[in-house]
Amino acid sequence: MSSRDAEPVKTQVDEVEDLETARYRRLSPFWMTLVLLLTAAAIFLAVNQLFHLGFFKLTIGKVLVNNRYIYLICGIMLSMLFLVMPAHKKASRLTIPLYDLVLFLITLGLTCYYVFHAEAILDEAWEYNPPEHGLYVSLIFWAIILEAGRRAGGLAVFLIVAVISLYPTYADLMPEVISGVGQPFLNTGAFHMFSEESLLGIPMKAFTTLVFGFLLFGVALIYTGAGQFFINFAFALLGHVRGGPAKVAIFSSGLFGSMSGGPVTNVLTTGSLTIPAMKSIGVRSKTAAAIEACASTGGVMMPPIMGATAFIMADFLNVRYIDVALAAAIPSILYYFGLFMQIDAYAAEHKLSGLPKEQLVSLKDVFKDGWYYIAVFVFLVWMLIFLKRESHAPFYATVLLLLINQFNPNHRLSWAKFKEMIFAVGGLLAELAGLLAAVGLIVGALQVTGMTGTLTNDLVYLAGGHPLALLAMGAITSFILGIGMTVTAAYIFLAIILAPALIASGLDAMSVHMFLLYWGMLSFITPPVALAAFAASSVAKCQPMETGFEAMRIGSIIYFIPFFFVFNPAFLGNGSAAEVVIVCVTAIIGIILISASLQGYLLGVGSLTSGAFGLAARALVMLGGIALAVPGGGMMPFSHFELVVAALLLAGTGIAFAFLGSRRVAL
Repeated sequence: MSSRDAEPVKTQVDEVEDLETARYRRLSPFWMTLVLLLTAAAIFLAVNQLFHLGFFKLTIGKVLVNNRYIYLICGIMLSMLFLVMPAHKKASRLTIPLYDLVLFLITLGLTCYYVFHAEAILDEAWEYNPPEHGLYVSLIFWAIILEAGRRAGGLAVFLIVAVISLYPTYADLMPEVISGVGQPFLNTGAFHMFSEESLLGIPMKAFTTLVFGFLLFGVALIYTGAGQFFINFAFALLGHVRGGPAKVAIFSSGLFGSMSGGPVTNVLTTGSLTIPAMKSIGVRSKTAAAIEACASTGGVMMPPIMGATAFIMADFLNVRYIDVALAAAIPSILYYFGLFMQIDAYAAEHKLSGLPKEQLVSLKDVFKDGWYYIAVFVFLVWMLIFLKRESHAPFYATVLLLLINQFNPNHRLSWAKFKEMIFAVGGLLAELAGLLAAVGLIVGALQVTGMTGTLTNDLVYLAGGHPLALLAMGAITSFILGIGMTVTAAYIFLAIILAPALIASGLDAMSVHMFLLYWGMLSFITPPVALAAFAASSVAKCQPMETGFEAMRIGSIIYFIPFFFVFNPAFLGNGSAAEVVIVCVTAIIGIILISASLQGYLLGVGSLTSGAFGLAARALVMLGGIALAVPGGGMMPFSHFELVVAALLLAGTGIAFAFLGSRRVAL
């Protein structure tokens, strides 16, 4: 049946699009129904496996072994990807071309092959001793995964995955420093498809156990109106204060970003409301766009949901997801606090008021309409922390949310909107599965050649055993990879190659992985490819590159924070209670000073830009803020006390200069 048989069905997914064209196709009723059925089947498989329902044991007497489950989920998602995501930007969004239908059918056929042979693959170690037909089938699926990775992650992901996944075929021909164990071409394909270290490795394991449920919960929140609730809540709470709409952008984008997990999606959703509101009180267009870009980017690291990368990190570190979420809490709060203080200083310096209260909805009415969103969040956190049911918690939370939501006439899901929600779930799951399946091949290639250990030793040797040199290498590499790849892909690549070297040099494992994630994320607000900033500039109608540099200035605290928690893991909650309190308190005061210096206004002091001493005052306050924000102990050669004394001297002198300058202006 052709996709031209009926008028295309428009879904809410199409409203969240890139700067030029919709990301997903608008499918006809037939194809829409098929995608919905495949998504429902994948959700059922996940629930059956994660809750140990034993459906297949009861019905056909077969246990759904883990590799069979991953093959099923991977095959369903990859086949769906060819239906919902066009091959390139100029491809039609209204029809499914013949080549995509062929890819869809081939992927389903290969999935059946792997599912049928799943137990034999385990029992007979097919990754090292495959039958002849397994060799050739693996090559076809390898090509399918590369194409899926290209659609989901872009050309950069395709090229990197293609080159590195082929590495076992030429590893023995490389120079000694990067040589490894070689394998024949056919055997390499078999290893990728059958081994638990490649396609079935960490990325897809995390996807089929943790990511699946949390992504479902995040989409359910958006479709039941939680995004609008958090925006209304932010306006009711902060809309009337100094620079209110800008503070609303920080608050609402942080909350919404933790649900959507995508900076660009976040910008295009919340930014359509916050950017015009900021401009209405006098915020410059480029500054309004930069504030929204910074706030949206930080949402990826905001617990309790966060982005998909956090779940991959939990698997790499072999810890619970809640451990990663708790570790991310302090840095993300400090980041948003830094944004908030910069906005407050900017508003004070430029005398920007808030919105009139009569234009804002009351906090009471907002809570009355959406109290259950907060209740569901509390329920989710309770299950994560106290019941320790990480894989189950998002499913329970989703069901609870959908049930309560049906009693709210303002947000009740109709059958049509429910189908839109399931389609959105399917599209996002398919896109993420395409990316993670492809990146999994990188993991497998480096593992089978023994390159992981070799590169770790070589990097430690090149850095001369100096952790700071390795950190600089990590920051630069993470940023460069973040320009051309998604944050998840860049993180996985570095978690294999660079993280072991940093840990071997004596750094804390959680700090290292969080460091790499943060620096990979920075490309969203840093030119030349500041995607979140460029998306915000399209909403604000201003120059993209100017917005990118403004976002760098406003979000500058995020460039420091990763080094803070590497210097002292207490920033991630890894330390005594007293140590955690000390580093947090000094960091908060330091961030206030840094924000004041960047914007030229300090609470309780006033403008830092007056008179001939303005530049010196801001420079000294900045240095004092950095001295306070940087944690003592750990890698630092200075104690907390020594840094506090230095900060008092520097900032105190800067404040004295500011007072002196203001008095001269007054005279």
